[in-house]
Amino acid sequence: MKAIASTCALSIVAAVCAGNAGAQSHPVTAQQQAIAQQVAQQGVPLSALAANAPDSYTVRKGDTLWRISGLFLRQPWRWPELWGMNMQAIANPHRIYPGQTLYLERSGGYARLRTSRSGNETVKLSPRVRSESLADLAIPTIQMHLIEPFLAEPLIVQELTLQQAPRLIASADERLLMSPGDEVYARGPTGQPFVALDDDQRLYRVFRDAKPLKDPLTQEVLGYEAQYLGKVELQAPETPVSAAATPEAANTETAKAAELAYTPAILHVAQVKEEMRPGDRLLPEPPRQYHSFTPHAPADPVEARVVSLYTSNALRYGTENQVVSINKGEVDGMEPGMVLSLISQGRQMLDKTEGRKDKVQLPDQANGTGMVFRVFDRISYVLVMDVRRGVLVGDKLINPQ
Repeated sequence: MKAIASTCALSIVAAVCAGNAGAQSHPVTAQQQAIAQQVAQQGVPLSALAANAPDSYTVRKGDTLWRISGLFLRQPWRWPELWGMNMQAIANPHRIYPGQTLYLERSGGYARLRTSRSGNETVKLSPRVRSESLADLAIPTIQMHLIEPFLAEPLIVQELTLQQAPRLIASADERLLMSPGDEVYARGPTGQPFVALDDDQRLYRVFRDAKPLKDPLTQEVLGYEAQYLGKVELQAPETPVSAAATPEAANTETAKAAELAYTPAILHVAQVKEEMRPGDRLLPEPPRQYHSFTPHAPADPVEARVVSLYTSNALRYGTENQVVSINKGEVDGMEPGMVLSLISQGRQMLDKTEGRKDKVQLPDQANGTGMVFRVFDRISYVLVMDVRRGVLVGDKLINPQ
């Protein structure tokens, strides 16, 4: 009964956090909030601990929150309960650093995790003579190298966004394909010369061929995924030039009637993943962000479907440590850190064992776990944390069991 109460309390806490984060909100009374705070801060029942949960653990470089959570818990998504997190803490988790020691306290049938040190702003890096901010040293939620390409590319956009973005038109040496170090030229859409909207905005990402991502159930287009090609750096903006070449000619009737011409923006190719060519589109490079989030179960029921796979091989199924996209996004209450159970759809078969051909629907099978790490309006990216069989387009994702 206590375990049920603890789970319910966490659901209330997560629901309030989702509301604060701009996701779907649901009415939560002051009394429910108080109960959620009280129960969630008790920690987890002892029965929720992993079989060999250590009494203490010293965080090492290379650790992740997910791995450490699995050392202590049977269900790693109950990390907020293990810390006794309140509502604000789930949305804004404290950071954990290599060298810190985590202590497991057991009391009154519950367990909580504590740290041996408060989060100081700086740490001495002996034998260096300087202090450095701890922000960049904190361990990540999951292995960042697995998701880094998806934090910048590909990109989910509305088709109109790319259509109205600046475009490459040529390279200085008139080559069709553009490579690192090349000087290239670009223009904005008609009537909107390509200029930096911000003085500090110099880097742009280059994209091509936005392909539609369709809901596997309804075939509705949920967004367009653009192919990431690389980066370019703006050297000079697009500028208008008069057709009148000299001051003397400026007052002639010919000059007055002349249409305005443009000198294209000048850019240098800074980084190439795939070769660029005229017609490719440019979008501003976003500021680098610290991607930290708390593994947690959704507050509300979720039933999502796999839309697309991103495999590093020719296989048609996804495996552990690979990324899939799903048909739920911010408008559906998705947020980074949400943990979902992967479900393989039971196939249809013909039962021929008694000489007949009866159609039989085999049951769905639990297949593993995934974690949401990037959210768009109607699409989210999910990292497959563990899986028993391959993940297929159309497979379900539901609340963790």
